Amino acid sequence: MTQSRRTISREVSLDGVGLHLGQRCHLIFRPGRLGEGIVFVRSDRPGHPRCRALVDSAVESERRTQLGDGPEAIHTVEHVLAAVAGHRIDDLTILLDGPEPPIMDGSAGPFTRALSEAEPVSHGGKTDLLRIREPFVFEFGESRYEVAPADNLRLDVQIDFAHPLIGSQHFRFDLTDDSFARELADARTFGFASEAEALRARNMIKGGSTQNAVVFDSVGVVDNELRWPDEPVRHKTLDCVGDLMLAGARVHAHITACRPSHRATIALVRELVRRARAEAIRQIDIQQIMELLPHRYPMLLVDRVLEYEEGKRIVGLKNVTFNEQFFQGHFPGLPVMPGVLIVEAMAQAGGILLFMGLSKREQKVVLFTTLDGVKFRRSVRPGDQLIMELKVLHMRGPYVHMHGVAKVDGKLACEATMAATLRNK
Repeated sequence: MTQSRRTISREVSLDGVGLHLGQRCHLIFRPGRLGEGIVFVRSDRPGHPRCRALVDSAVESERRTQLGDGPEAIHTVEHVLAAVAGHRIDDLTILLDGPEPPIMDGSAGPFTRALSEAEPVSHGGKTDLLRIREPFVFEFGESRYEVAPADNLRLDVQIDFAHPLIGSQHFRFDLTDDSFARELADARTFGFASEAEALRARNMIKGGSTQNAVVFDSVGVVDNELRWPDEPVRHKTLDCVGDLMLAGARVHAHITACRPSHRATIALVRELVRRARAEAIRQIDIQQIMELLPHRYPMLLVDRVLEYEEGKRIVGLKNVTFNEQFFQGHFPGLPVMPGVLIVEAMAQAGGILLFMGLSKREQKVVLFTTLDGVKFRRSVRPGDQLIMELKVLHMRGPYVHMHGVAKVDGKLACEATMAATLRNK
C-alpha cells in the first residue's frame, strides 16, 4: 500500500559544537513543505542559501559527509540524516547558523529524540522509493557492497580493525518503525588516539573529545566505555543509513557492506540513483498491459507503454487500424476515431500508471471521477499511431489528478485533465 510522506508537527532545536570545524551551531528542525525533501538552510549566510540532501550536492571530504563547497558548505551531516531516516521523515527543513551540525555525544541519539519530541506525522503525497530490481556488486577502494532486492532497507555491515576491542565485527539491521532508535541511534563515532594529532594538523576533529567520540588507545577506551561490545560496527551501520538518505528516496534494498566508508557509500548512492534513473523509463508490452487492465477487445485501447516513470508519468501507444470495430459504424465512408475513445485510450494509459505502483492490484479498480478542459485538435484515422502522455499533477491517498495529451505524428489530437480514484472491487 502506498505510504504518505512524513514531516514533523512542530519545530525543535539543539545546540553544540561541530566535530571537525569546532564551531558552535544552533540547529532547528522545522516542518518541511510537501514533496520538497530534506533541505538544509545556512541561516548564518547571506540570503540563507538552501541545499537539498541529495547525492548530486555531495562532495568528497575526508571522514565525513559534506554537502556543497566553499563558505556555504554543510559538513558532517551523516548523523542528522541517519536520525531523519530512522523516523522515515521525507520532508524536513534543517536550519543551521554554522557550517556543521553539533556533534552532541557523537551519536544520532540526541537528534533522534529531538525529532520524536517534534512529533513526526504523515502529511499526504506519495513517498519516493528507490527499489533494486537486479542484484549487483559495487566496489570502491577497499570497500565492497553487495546489493539485492528487498521490501525494505536491510543492512549487513562488516568491519575489521586491528584492535583488541574491535577486530572483526558484523551487524545486521532492518529498518523498521522503532529499530533505529533501539539498535543504532546511540552508537557513537569512534577513532584512535594514535591518529588524533595528525587529524588536527589537517584541520579536522577540532571539536572532538573523549566525551563526544569513542577513542581507542592501544589497549582500551580512553576516559569512557562502550555502550555495546560491537558499538563500532553499529556506528558504521548508522553512517550507512545516513549516507543512503542522499538518494532522495527511501532505499529498499538488502545491502551487504564490507569495510564501508563515507566516500564509498556516497559512490554507491550515485550508482543506485544512476540505476534507478535508467530503470525508471521502461517499456511495458501488451501481455503486461492485459495483466494490469481488466479491459479486453474491443475496449482495450493501449497496445504498448513506451515510457513509464513510477507515480509521475506514462507514455502509451495505440495503433489505429482499419479493422477497428468502431469504424464499421462511425463515419464508415470517412473513418474517424471517435473522440470519446481517444479520451478513453488516454484514461486507460493513466490507469496503467496507477496500477503499476500498486500492491494487491487484482483487488482494485480505477474509476475516473472528473474530466475537464477536453479539446480535440485533429482527427485520428486508420493507419495513425496515437501517442498518449499522462502526467500526474497531484496524488493524495487513493485520488489522483492527471493531465493528458494525445498526439499523431507529433501533432496534438486531444488534451484533457482528468481525475480518478482507486476503489476496491
